[in-house]
Order: sequence, then C-alpha cells, then structure tokens
Amino acid sequence: MNKRLILTAVLCSALLLPLAVHAEGAEEGQAARKTYGTMFAASSLYGGGSSFQQFFQIENYWKVDAVQIQLDYKASPLTQSDRSSVTLFLNGTPFHSFRPVISDAQKQQLTVTVPTSLLTEGVNTVTVQGNLESTETNLNLACLPTDTREKWLQVFETSRISVQYANDAMKDSIRDFNRHFIGLDTVDESLNAIAVSERSDAAELEAATYALTGFAKANSLKSRTIPLLEYGPDKVKGKQAVVLVSLYDNLPTDLKALLSTAELQDKALLQLVNLGTQPTLVVTSRDAGLLVKAGRLVANQALLGQIDANTKVVDSSTEVETPAVNVSRNVTLTETGDKLTGAMHREKTYFVPLPGNRSIADASKLSIDFRYAKNLDMDRSMVTVLIDKTPIGSKRLSTELADGDHLSLPIPKNLNISGNFSVTVAFDLELKSNMSCIENQDQMPWAFIEKDSMLQLNTKDRADLLFNNYPYPFLRDGSFNQVAVVLPGKRESYTYQALTSLFNLLGQYAQTNTGEIRFYGDEAGADVLKGRQIIAIGSYKDNKVIRDNNDKLYFRYDPSGGGFLSNEKMSIDADYGKRIGSLQLIDSPYDKGYGLLAITGSGQEYAYLASKLIATEGTLWKVFGDGVVTDKDGKTQAFRFKKLTEPEPSSVLGDVLARKDVVSFTIAAVLVLVLVLVSLILMIRKHKKKTKRGRGR
Repeated sequence: MNKRLILTAVLCSALLLPLAVHAEGAEEGQAARKTYGTMFAASSLYGGGSSFQQFFQIENYWKVDAVQIQLDYKASPLTQSDRSSVTLFLNGTPFHSFRPVISDAQKQQLTVTVPTSLLTEGVNTVTVQGNLESTETNLNLACLPTDTREKWLQVFETSRISVQYANDAMKDSIRDFNRHFIGLDTVDESLNAIAVSERSDAAELEAATYALTGFAKANSLKSRTIPLLEYGPDKVKGKQAVVLVSLYDNLPTDLKALLSTAELQDKALLQLVNLGTQPTLVVTSRDAGLLVKAGRLVANQALLGQIDANTKVVDSSTEVETPAVNVSRNVTLTETGDKLTGAMHREKTYFVPLPGNRSIADASKLSIDFRYAKNLDMDRSMVTVLIDKTPIGSKRLSTELADGDHLSLPIPKNLNISGNFSVTVAFDLELKSNMSCIENQDQMPWAFIEKDSMLQLNTKDRADLLFNNYPYPFLRDGSFNQVAVVLPGKRESYTYQALTSLFNLLGQYAQTNTGEIRFYGDEAGADVLKGRQIIAIGSYKDNKVIRDNNDKLYFRYDPSGGGFLSNEKMSIDADYGKRIGSLQLIDSPYDKGYGLLAITGSGQEYAYLASKLIATEGTLWKVFGDGVVTDKDGKTQAFRFKKLTEPEPSSVLGDVLARKDVVSFTIAAVLVLVLVLVSLILMIRKHKKKTKRGRGR
C-alpha cells in the first residue's frame, strides 16, 4: 500500500483542491472581495441511506460574505424521483434537501447558498446524504427493499464549494503575519516567498531552509509550494508576504534603515517591516550561528504563532527547538470518544503520524473499547478494524456486551506499514428484520468508540536506500539527518527552484526543527562530506561532486558531460539524453552507510525538472527504485539498480526487547528467581550449620 497516497486520502487538507482565487473590485477604502473555490472529490451515493463528506477551510482572517455549493450530479434512471431525496449538512446541521432530477442528460446542476451562521474557522465539513428508492410503491408488499445497487447518485468532481470573502487587514504583529503567510489564498496565488540575499551565504541558506520547512509543514495546500528565491525588487514584486533571511551586512540599505537596532553581534532579530506596501519579516544577525538559530525559531510554528509584537530578539539563551518525536509510544485514537449514528455501515478513521523511515514492528497492537445500541440484529452486526484500508480483524456484536465491549488485535507483520498510516473502526449496524419497515431516526441505531481506545505502537528503522523509503535518509525519526546540500558553482534561478521543490516536501515530513542542513559549494571535498547524507544539485559541468562521481551514477554522462548515456535499464538517444532530468540515489562515495542524491541534468533547467518529482505528494508516487528520469513531456521512468538483498533474520533477543510487557515480566521473573536462589542458599547454609552443631554434640 502506498503510504503517500494514504496520507493524501486521510488528511483533510489534502481534499482542499483549489480553484482559482478571483478578486473583485472594491470601492476605495474597502477590502477587495475574493472567491476561493474547493473542488469536490468524485463520489457516489448508493441505496437507501448512504453519505459522503467533503471538507473546505475558512481562514481566521477572512470576512466571509457568502458560501455557495454547486453540485453536479447524475442519478440512476431507475431512481424514483418522487420518493428519493438528498440532504446537505454543514458541520452536522442539515440546511437543504432536494429530490434528484432524473434525466437522460449527462449532468444535472444544483446551486445552494450555505447559511454563514453554520460556518466555523478552520476545517468545515459538508455531508451529502441520500435516501434513494428505485421501487414503486406497492401496497401488497409489507416492506420495500432498502439497499440495492441499482439505486445510485453520482456526484462529479466538477462540483465545488465557493467562498466569497474579504481579507482583514494584516496587523502589525509577527503572529498575524504568519497566519496570512500560510493562508490558503496566499499560498494558492503564490503571494508569499522566502528570500535570501543575492550573496546567499551558506548560513543564510541554512536558516532560510529551516524557515521554509516550518512554513511547508503548516501549509494546508500540499499541492502548492512556497518559493525560495534571491531577494530583489523585481523578484518579490507583487508578493503580499515576504520573509527575508540575511546576515545584517548583506541587507539592502533601505531595509536596514527600518530596523529597530543594528547592534546584532550577539543576538538575532525578527522584525516585521513594511517596505512600501509589502509586509516583510526580516530575519537577520551579524552572527551566522544566531541567524541559523533564528531560522529554527521561524520553523517552530507554535512559537511563531505566539509572538504578538512586531519584533523578537533571539540570543544564545532563547529556546527555539520543537519537542522530540517519540516513535514508539501509546497513541490515543480519540480524546473525548466518537459517536457513530445510523443503520448499516458507519466508520471513523484516525490518522497516525509516523516518520518516513520507521515501520511498524512486532508486538504493536490495537485495543478498542466501544459500546452500542441493543436494538440491533446481533447475528448480522459487527465491528471491523482496518489499517490503511486493509482489514486486520472483526468481532460480532452481542446484547450481553452492548454496554461495554472490547476488541484487541495485533497488527499483522505482513502489512508492511511505514510512515504515516490510518486506523479505521467500521461498524455494520444492522436492524432486526421486523424493524426494516420502521423509519430510522437520526440517532438510531448508534455505536460509541471510547476515549480509552489505544494503539500500542512499536517501530523499527526502514533503512533501504531507495526512493520507496523517501525522505529517508535525509530525515530520520522526523529530524534532519546530517544533510549536506552541494550547490552548483554558478547559481541560477533554477537552483533556487530546485531547492524550493526539495525542501517543501521534506518540510511536510519533518516533525521537528532539529537536525542539521549544511550548504556547500561544488568544491566541497571528502573532509566535509564524510558522515553526511548528501544532496548534489546541478549538471556534470557546474557541480564538481557530480562530475567526480559520474562513474558511480546509474545514468552516467557522456565524456563531454553534455547528456546521459544508455545503460542496462534504458536506451537513450544522444539528443534525448540532453533533454532529460534525473534523480539518482546512490551510496555515498565519501562514507559507508550514507547516501547521495543527485538531482541532475545537462543543465540546471533539467535538474529543476527532476526536482519537481519530489516537490509534492501528488508527484512523489511516480518515484521509486533508485534511478529516475523525466522529460518536459511529463514522461517519467523509474528503475531499481541496487540488487535485492535477503532480509536479515530477526533475532529472538531483539524481538523480546521490542516488547515492553515481556521485558517487564522477564525482569520480574529474574528477580523472583534470584530471591528464590538466595533463599535456597541461605537455607542450605543454615541447614549445614545445624548439622555441624548436631555432630559437635
């Protein structure tokens, strides 16, 4: 099962598929009105009582004027329009019902205005619930069939939710700047940017990269990237929110004049300024180490969202790190418990974050506590637990246990789960046959998942050097894993675009702002690259690390470095080899046990083309194996060059140590055994003394 697709399906934010944001004219002194659209995922309703959900987001700085739902659908020609109905809910409250139009037309369209009083800041849920009938009323029948597959209503992906709004003016605080910077409309229209000075010192790039990864983690539009670029009036023109990361001496003169202090030898400064009408968060210091620390602070979204002033001073004592990730732990599925209502199939899905290099180990298990209504047909009602949509166990419900039931399941070894995954608890709540003609109530029947439900999660490293395990080796346990980025000798705009691609996706996976990312020029030697996971960006001609290791690449350059040569996996025409980009994940030539990722092509344009494959979840599924090529026509081919290795047999000691309950029992048993042995020794010694005294008499 592809974890990246699972993550995309589970996360609510992954469903926020944007339309273009349209801005409408406004009178002077009034904020411009905009429209933000969220596309529906294609879905269908079946039978007498099915539903599906669609999510959309309201930013907390939007003044919402109106929300409209455009539903494009087609109903089965067998459906009885006078007896079937569809109801729309917003956040659990019904607000519109209609009878579907039955027609030979390919598509029907319904436009509905949503009551703004039902909206909440953040994620909102639209539920489309259908009650579809295909059988005409027959008084000779005591009951009508309630669930047949010929009763359906298809909702097309052209359906959309449109939010009309105006933006609140940005306040003079870093906190408010941050929420605008990562807002849906800002990201969707590419109105934000992270910039470094034109000199782009290595410390500036490191600090800017930490900042970028933090913003990327908070960005709910995972299909959009936040650009990293060189600072310049033309390059940031039109941006509505800019973060400039620069050593003080490299700052433009006009920005220096706006800062509250220039005494930055032993401190760093975050200050929100307005250059003309462009809000800019300046992150600066005269000290490279403190500039990097300030970059880590920007990456800590929890801290950044707390700064209600327009300045923040960072010194050596400032705490900026995020909490460490606990990769083996007990995971609570629900904080307050979850209720599921209605007959037939009902389910609740929980998302479990896990670093990409970790996989579920032996002795991991699920413990589900739940209760349910007693008016069910217990012979046909059951609960099923699924991991990433794969069932791992079921249990039939019973009247005796309805007030407090329990299901404990081990997670099977052969699921091969790594990285983020989902847990689904699904109930089939079947009514007794003599109740099939009774109209169901909203709250009947029901099931409730208790807050004590728990996942005991044990994990282990998944360390094969393959794109299947990306972002390993560059992230380990959610933290950057001693990364060295080797840039071409001459940087172009494509260089920064490749960095944009690379660190937007790595930022989505990063769970902390710790670890290390260092930047080097292509002259970097083995002394600095030893002990590091290396990312080399550029071509044969402009990156010496790629040039020096050409013989180790799977797709090698011709002697002139102008293009790629054919190999055992792929025939490459000489001209075509000059027009493709490549991702290649090889063993580091500088240190055993480390990796080198070459993002490369005949020119930096093609290196950037290759980097786009690892920019978002939407393209990452194309990347597997350890060697990938792509061209401008979108044709991507992935290959595995490393030979398959036999899995190492698991050690009994390792399996035992992975289970805390077994370890605790073993320790207790050993202690008891020691006490027994000591008691025996003391008894034997005492017996010997008595024997000696007896003989002495």
